[in-house]
Amino acid sequence: MPDLSPIDLLARLVALNTARPNGNLPAIDLLADYLDRPGVRVHRLPSPDEGKANLLIEIGPEPSGDRAGLLLSGHTDVVPADEPEWETDPFQLTERDGKLYGRGAADMKGFVTVAAHLAAGLDLATLRAPLVLLFTYDEEVGTLGARHFAETWSERDRLPRHAIIGEPTRLEVVRAHKGIVELRVTVTGKAAHSGYPHLGQSAIEPAARVVTALAELREGLEAERTEASMSFPAVPFVSLNVGTIRGGAAPNVIPDRCTAEITVRPLPGVETGTLIARVRAVVGAAAGSAPWTLDVVSESPPMLTPPDSPVICALRDVTGQQEPTTVSYATDAGWLQTLGLDCAIFGPGDIATAHRENEFVPIADLVAVRPMLEQVIRHFCMAT
Repeated sequence: MPDLSPIDLLARLVALNTARPNGNLPAIDLLADYLDRPGVRVHRLPSPDEGKANLLIEIGPEPSGDRAGLLLSGHTDVVPADEPEWETDPFQLTERDGKLYGRGAADMKGFVTVAAHLAAGLDLATLRAPLVLLFTYDEEVGTLGARHFAETWSERDRLPRHAIIGEPTRLEVVRAHKGIVELRVTVTGKAAHSGYPHLGQSAIEPAARVVTALAELREGLEAERTEASMSFPAVPFVSLNVGTIRGGAAPNVIPDRCTAEITVRPLPGVETGTLIARVRAVVGAAAGSAPWTLDVVSESPPMLTPPDSPVICALRDVTGQQEPTTVSYATDAGWLQTLGLDCAIFGPGDIATAHRENEFVPIADLVAVRPMLEQVIRHFCMAT
């Protein structure tokens, strides 16, 4: 398999439907087999249910404890491709007008392909410090694979300090992003025939008060500013969104349950626990005597890397970008930084084409990103 061209490798990865609930094991097997050779250390790291796995590949010399080298990371899962507007088979890579179409082509199997193909062709004798590849699972449903890795990988000194997470940034260097916390509020009541309302208790009515109170909290958050606000000029505040509401069984039944799903996107430096506590207080006050619960469904921390970090500077040098930028979505980098990594977000493709029909990555981006990554690898892994 090392003789595969980058496009052939990308086609094989796109053909694997790694959207939930399918898992990512076929993609992990493909990448592990593709990269395995003498001098390469392959670590398959199963998820708790063993239906998915992270893959850690160490290339070159054994780590010396100084955390030298470079880590390249990408997630192997994708979102479902259920949109009826697809003009091609989403799981068959298709070239049109200089673009490669397919689910995950941009987000982010394109970067995974370039990183793997580049690593497979390295002369290991030229490496003075390790190149490490980390491919994760379930990023799209809450950065679960990266969180599991961060919480269970005990040998952080084996990891290089500097990391590139290859989300589609249009080859722009990103040094910070917001986090995301997904919450579920459930209000319970008592079911009854609507002709006998005194025998039941509506769950929807107190839930409606909760949603109204959350809207007031959202307005308050939008008026607040933090030290990081200037780095996010488009949305310089913690955002809150009530995304779904589900409740009731039929118009003639007093509803005994109503659930609202909420996302909160903290800025770097904002404590997630404090935000959850504020939401909890608002829900409790608005629900009144109605029973309710608040569950944390998933959590992805914000990321912040200093603008003068070596990995940011190295990417600015190869791209010519004057200043690194920020984005308002979350990535695996939020958890990886908890292992002491300085992370940069940088990769081919545009996030605007992801999570929708006719996802694509420009071939020009895949061609351009390779020599850029080669230069950064030389800087961190080959320089004497």
